Amino acid sequence: MEALRRLLAALDRDGDPAPADDIAFRIEALDRIDACLPHADEALRRQAMAASDRLESLNARFFEDLREDIRRGFGPERLMACFARWERPRAHADDPQAYDLLDELVAGLLRIGEPAVPTIELSPDMVFYQPTPARHILAMIRHSRLGPDDVLVDLGSGLGHVPLLAAICTRATAIGIELEPAYVACAQAAAGALALSNVRFMQADARAADVSAGTVFYLYTPFKGAILRDVLERLRDEATRRTIRVCTFGPCTAEVTQQSWLIRSAEYEANAPAIFHSG
Repeated sequence: MEALRRLLAALDRDGDPAPADDIAFRIEALDRIDACLPHADEALRRQAMAASDRLESLNARFFEDLREDIRRGFGPERLMACFARWERPRAHADDPQAYDLLDELVAGLLRIGEPAVPTIELSPDMVFYQPTPARHILAMIRHSRLGPDDVLVDLGSGLGHVPLLAAICTRATAIGIELEPAYVACAQAAAGALALSNVRFMQADARAADVSAGTVFYLYTPFKGAILRDVLERLRDEATRRTIRVCTFGPCTAEVTQQSWLIRSAEYEANAPAIFHSG
């Protein structure tokens, strides 16, 4: 327990880290405290819990301040500056689907509620929901160059992480299309709590939803097989009317790469979302 004693001593010596500057340090300190607590004696446990309460209070103040900035329309510049400081793109180079510190930061920012029990039974070609790691959402936002005239459509948006962050970090419009009503309800509530006017969520099947406004489409392998082929056929039809971009992450990228009507961008990071544009 010497490591825990040293951490607590450092916190006592240096005082509480400033809310705006050391959110990453505080989250990591909380993780270290949680990992050590089961092995601590009673006196050390009480000291650690008191330190944990102080850090949690500072985090709550930080996130509420940032959420208020977003409500007032000042969120993009501040949030992207924060992400630039926090992002560690090589932290999980060996596991592109792993989560990291950025995901904890995004969770504190978005405060997406716990969904009700899902009501939709997944068909064999539907993939169990898993949110995109935050670092990949930021990479997609950067490389797709979302602008004020763009409409990002997330096909299989789950709890809404991609549309919500795109709406906060850019001036684009974001639409989440999700089959599960419980997920849509949570995403809508999160958007409402942040007063985001440039994002909305639709409970619909991606094969039938109205995607006519979309200029950029995102898929984190929400489905495979026949459903994926049907959705790609719909997007190819949309591409006959206007130029579109398609961003993918996960196993579906291999099939999207085979689409003759799509051209993969030469500018992309390994183990990150792939960006395509219609020819």
